[in-house]
Amino acid sequence: MNDFNYLQRIVVYTLIMNLTDYISNTFSKQCKNNSLIGINKRMNYLVRLEHWIKDNEKRIKVAHFKDLRKPESEIELGEIWYVLSEIRIAKKNLKKWMRPKRIGKSTLALATAQSWLHNEPRGVVLIISPWNFPFNLTIGPLVSALAAGNRVIIKPSELTPNVSSLMARMVDEVFEPERVSIFQGDQEVAKELLNYPFDHIFFTGSPSIGKIIMQAASKHLSSLTLELGGKSPTIIDDTAKIKMAVNKITWGKCINLGQSCISPDYILIHESKKNEFINEFSNNLDRVYGRSFAQKTQSLDLARVVNLRHFERLDDLLCTAIEDGASIAHGGGKDKKNLFIEPTLLDSIKLDMKIMQEEIFGPLLPIVSYKNLDECIEIINQRTKPLAIYMFSQSKRNINTIIDNTSSGGMVVNEVKSHFLNLDLPFGGVNESGIGRSHGYHGFITFSNQRSMQKNGQFSMVGLTFPPYTEWTKKIIRLVSRYF
Repeated sequence: MNDFNYLQRIVVYTLIMNLTDYISNTFSKQCKNNSLIGINKRMNYLVRLEHWIKDNEKRIKVAHFKDLRKPESEIELGEIWYVLSEIRIAKKNLKKWMRPKRIGKSTLALATAQSWLHNEPRGVVLIISPWNFPFNLTIGPLVSALAAGNRVIIKPSELTPNVSSLMARMVDEVFEPERVSIFQGDQEVAKELLNYPFDHIFFTGSPSIGKIIMQAASKHLSSLTLELGGKSPTIIDDTAKIKMAVNKITWGKCINLGQSCISPDYILIHESKKNEFINEFSNNLDRVYGRSFAQKTQSLDLARVVNLRHFERLDDLLCTAIEDGASIAHGGGKDKKNLFIEPTLLDSIKLDMKIMQEEIFGPLLPIVSYKNLDECIEIINQRTKPLAIYMFSQSKRNINTIIDNTSSGGMVVNEVKSHFLNLDLPFGGVNESGIGRSHGYHGFITFSNQRSMQKNGQFSMVGLTFPPYTEWTKKIIRLVSRYF
């Protein structure tokens, strides 16, 4: 489809029907398209999607650069490679995932019965995706939903219009609207979509919006997955290898300029390692991105803040922290015109500061020193359960102490963020950092209804317990209750 025809269709849709009618019409068509599709049809959708992505890699990179000025390598790894990996794993394992799973018997009373789990599509599902990794966090869940056999409606973020428009083109070229449709627009579009009784809602975004989504889902008792965020701490104990920690934290904090739900949000460091860390971190930032603020501004390896509102929010966090006594250990430069904030390390942090109360979602990194691990545990447990905990340590005892005394969606030792790239691991949060799991098989299960199936033979021991409750029947029931 050429550009003119695509735009022409959009104009026609706009002229013919208003938003409500358009959504209603699409939702109705998807609900009617309820015939189950087998492995060949599902595989075909995945293959077509894979081919489109590979054929349009350049367009994907350009769109991300326009919206976020993302470095090309970050787009390749964090957006394109990740989605293609989801498709590859789904294609490889789909037959196995779809196969009914035999289940054992918990009691001899069911000795003649056959039991199994049957994975069936949930139905019509809604995916609401964020702006920070707009392609990854939209198409990744789409892959899982398609593998599970669902029909899908997508609401991408309006804050990344170039990527959203490109995904709309992709959906138009790859899928029929009865299988996958996409609606661009602001929060009013999302509000309208949430009026419909979706069989499942998959939302990625902030906890505050997640609560709104959950409330809306409750009206129709729609099941849902919430991938949220929170303040993910990074612990550096007295046994940690600082140079290794610095290299990995620099990478994890600076990807997409810190605009990631699993970015290291603050550092908890043993007091004996603090000065070494600050020096190494500062030197590493200068080595990777340039020594001066001007050099960092011109670096093609650093993205930009998504818009002015988010820039001003980060600026307020930084200024308020300094007013409350924090000091800049490194960085602090800002360029409002170009929506750029230099990766900044903050020292002299108090736990009651605003920057320690809300998710930063940007290139600001507070550092807090401690004397013993009990302090770390207390600081972490005083806050909502994080999406991730990172720890740099060479001590198994210290690592196990943190594992046993904290709770989080995931935990990574001597690395940051890498658990997201492991599609064999379920990804998700706990309570305010998220509900449900995604990625690979776990994403397939998220978008499936695991239907409990049982087939009994002509003879069933359960029938021996049916009324009338004669003395013989009562003996059987007592026997079953005690021994079976």
